[in-house]
Amino acid sequence: MSQNLPKEKLTEMLRKMLQIRLFEEKVFESYAQNLVPGTIHLYAGEEAVAVGVCSNLGIDDYITSTHRGHGHCIAKGADLKRTMAEILGKRTGYCKGKGGSMHIADFSIGMLGATAVVGAGLPIAVGAGLSIRLRKTGQVVACFFGEGASNQGTFHESINMASTWKLPVVFVCENNLYAMGTRQSKVMAIENVADRAVAYGIPGVVTDGNDVLAVYDAAQNAIKRARDGGGPTLIECKTYRQKGHSRVDAAKYRPKEEVEQWLGKDPIRRFRERLLQRDSLTITEIEQIEKEVLAEIEEAFKFALESPFPAPEEALEDVYA
Repeated sequence: MSQNLPKEKLTEMLRKMLQIRLFEEKVFESYAQNLVPGTIHLYAGEEAVAVGVCSNLGIDDYITSTHRGHGHCIAKGADLKRTMAEILGKRTGYCKGKGGSMHIADFSIGMLGATAVVGAGLPIAVGAGLSIRLRKTGQVVACFFGEGASNQGTFHESINMASTWKLPVVFVCENNLYAMGTRQSKVMAIENVADRAVAYGIPGVVTDGNDVLAVYDAAQNAIKRARDGGGPTLIECKTYRQKGHSRVDAAKYRPKEEVEQWLGKDPIRRFRERLLQRDSLTITEIEQIEKEVLAEIEEAFKFALESPFPAPEEALEDVYA
């Protein structure tokens, strides 16, 4: 469990969370400079979920992602340079600049792709889980989605199939309270998405999505269950996006007091304080990690900025597989 994690593991988890936060801040800045084609959906504030889950996964395990997917990619080990280049629409990006912010994939690290379609990653995760079962490889799939996606038909169909066939899929609901600008309480009669697990005969777990160690523990149990042939688990991580739904959303529908309350539960600050209290890291070590990560982000941005855009004729390439 998380209380027994070695210093090296804790350090790597902090580093990943900082990579996600500083990466998103750079993307936010780049968008304001008109360097990003299309729109962006930032993951800032939800870092503990992606890192807590992915810290339990191996390089050959799979994840599926969402429109808010930069954090999932980085937590699973995506290259910062290629990720930034894709967001800036450059040829050196993961999709050669053609996918943009919402369609990054890297099969070499088990990242099966982000998708702009809400709930679309759920059946993809089930398909990957069935593949694992047929190939008998012992892998696991972590499927990330928001609470809004849990009202889609794909949510119910996918969990029903995965539970019936006991597929090695861990369903991770990132509940940030708002599906775009619609508050959860307006579209659900239940407080916890995880309560829906009982209808499919699988465990439903609610955890603090702003506590990376709490997420780590919940994911560790679910992943072990999946790997041992016990079938899926539905984990609900209560969290909060610090920005609007997308770059153009000022999020004025959220009460000021609510925003301030959640900013006070910032997952990176909480983890940093926990590490200091446990004497796992010193303030000097933490500041050094922050300095190194900031340099990595600046290097990734420089790489993306200097990379070429795809040529017009490349629009006809990679259309068919």
